Amino acid sequence: MLNVTGILKRLVIGRAMRSEELHETLLPKRLALPIFASDPLSSVAYATQEILLVLTLGGLAYLHFTPWIAAAVVALMTVVVLSYRQVVHAYPSGGGSYEVVSTNLGPSAGLVVAASLLVDYVMTVAVSVASGVDNIISALPQLADHRVLLALCFVAILTAMNLRGVRESGRAFAAPTYLFIGGVLIMVITGLIRYFLGDAPVAESAKYGVTPAPSDAHLTGLALVMLVLRAFSSGCTALTGVEAISNGVPAFRKPKSKNAASTMAAMGIIAIVMFVGVTALALITKVHITGDSCRLTGLNGDCSSYTQRTVIAQIAAAVFGGEHSVGFYFIQAATALVLILAANTAFNGFPLLSSILAQHRYLPRQLHNRGDRLAFSNGIVALAVVAGLLLWGFRANVTSLIHLYILGVFTSFTLSQLGMVRHWNRELRATPDPVTRRRHHTARVVNAFGAVVTGLVLVIVLATKFTQGAWLAVLAAIVLWVMMRGIRRHYDATAAELAVTDPRGELVPPSRVFGIVLVSTIHKPTLRALAYARAFRPDQLEALTVSVDRDEAAALRTRWEEYGIEVPLKIIDSPYREVTRPVVEYVRSIRRESPRDIVAVFIPEYVVGHWWENLLHNQSALWLKSRLLFTPGVMVTSVPWQLTSSARADRPAARAPGSFRRGEPQHPQPRAGSRHE
Repeated sequence: MLNVTGILKRLVIGRAMRSEELHETLLPKRLALPIFASDPLSSVAYATQEILLVLTLGGLAYLHFTPWIAAAVVALMTVVVLSYRQVVHAYPSGGGSYEVVSTNLGPSAGLVVAASLLVDYVMTVAVSVASGVDNIISALPQLADHRVLLALCFVAILTAMNLRGVRESGRAFAAPTYLFIGGVLIMVITGLIRYFLGDAPVAESAKYGVTPAPSDAHLTGLALVMLVLRAFSSGCTALTGVEAISNGVPAFRKPKSKNAASTMAAMGIIAIVMFVGVTALALITKVHITGDSCRLTGLNGDCSSYTQRTVIAQIAAAVFGGEHSVGFYFIQAATALVLILAANTAFNGFPLLSSILAQHRYLPRQLHNRGDRLAFSNGIVALAVVAGLLLWGFRANVTSLIHLYILGVFTSFTLSQLGMVRHWNRELRATPDPVTRRRHHTARVVNAFGAVVTGLVLVIVLATKFTQGAWLAVLAAIVLWVMMRGIRRHYDATAAELAVTDPRGELVPPSRVFGIVLVSTIHKPTLRALAYARAFRPDQLEALTVSVDRDEAAALRTRWEEYGIEVPLKIIDSPYREVTRPVVEYVRSIRRESPRDIVAVFIPEYVVGHWWENLLHNQSALWLKSRLLFTPGVMVTSVPWQLTSSARADRPAARAPGSFRRGEPQHPQPRAGSRHE
């Protein structure tokens, strides 16, 4: 019979890869950039907008703070990029901030970083996809009612692409990322040329005024400072995803650290140039945007039904000659694509980090296993499910989701820089060479400065965003931190309980083996179970049945004697028609009488070929096994009987995507004749 499910899986995910092919999935820099840096590169599409949305709460009078806020964001990004380049060289194994903090500040601090990053990766997917859908709606407003469905579909597409493997997703996502970079740079250059030639482009919203929000009118003193700090914290969304490269160093080609550091430098330069260019054009074109369209003055018609275009959409329309120009549609298409693909940064960072945490026994071990395409499939699917639930719960609304964002990033930034300071202190104590010491001193200064700056930003983000929804992200990180510690305690306790202390004592055989074959009627599966049990040669063997009907029990004994079955049949009376409890109580009574005996219970079971047939068979056996497995000194053995329908499965099973695999390939060797990369 045609295996439709298997064929669909192969079409979506591709052929399974051997462990030795892991080296073929390593990334050159040109593919690593769109995979690991699409988030910070794409954030220029909304970072400027977030600054303007906050400043216009006080009206248009406060937009003159925009250049200074943008300059602060650029300075911060420069410091963070320089700091993480040092992390890449010092810790090339791929743990990033988590490894730095765990090694230098302790496991508990490392888990704080891990929990913060995991939450932030989920938010990266939700915010990036929602923002991408916003840009699609800016070009095609008729799709506004389908916002959530579009967002969930894009998450599903990203999941499928990432399940195909890192290299496959890099090839698919490289073109849109480079098209976005090229499109934005062309837009910036064109807009600036027009400005310097005296033909400054004008945004469609430049003619509208903005009424200050009631709570933010006539701001002075501390209130004004808080507004500026809040705008700065919103603009810091431009830094999200910067640490992803430090987490993904093992995915680079050799020399891994050098290539990762070069990619990070390229990412930083491109992101800064685009962010500065978009911010400059937003001011030149006089973009006026608010969180509530009814605060715009000069609108014709119902303000509640007016849909504001995104900042980058308004700039593109102004620079390229209107909302129906080719340049406008190109920028919108490229922006929507790259914003959606920016989630791919999280689809690579989250599985890698969760794999490392699983290896360290802080998350379920299944997250450390690689799938068909040598990707961490379980982590990819887990991320997609949680992000999808967030998009559904918040109706894919960027404004609602953005307040939960970037908190985890700056937590990891701050702690990792503190960890690097301690790392350089340790290196300085062990390094006598003066040239090396000078280099370490310089690196320590950079990291110390980065720790101070990012720590201040973290305080600002907490102060300005906590009551607006960031408390949910804090709560999620705390819950995740507690959960990971609990998982580690469980794994440690299990390992201690299973550790062999006295091999000779553990190998002492039981004094006796008492065999029990469970019987409901006399048929072929029963006779096979009896024969199988006798082959084990237990010290004592009996058949056991539960009598819920006296006449049926009597008929069974009569047939038992007629067949001349030599195994004695014991019948337990059950006046309340229970089956499971009498069997369990009988087995436990044997254990109480002879604690050194082992009770071996043999259960006949049907093997079927259709999932729905399992609903019709084996239910009593399932309940019995689930109860007996909790009884010490009891061994449960299933004796299978293959029904005719099971013949369809009597062939070598194809390896299904997502099926169980142990661990991951370590230091794979290239196969003879394989392509070296």
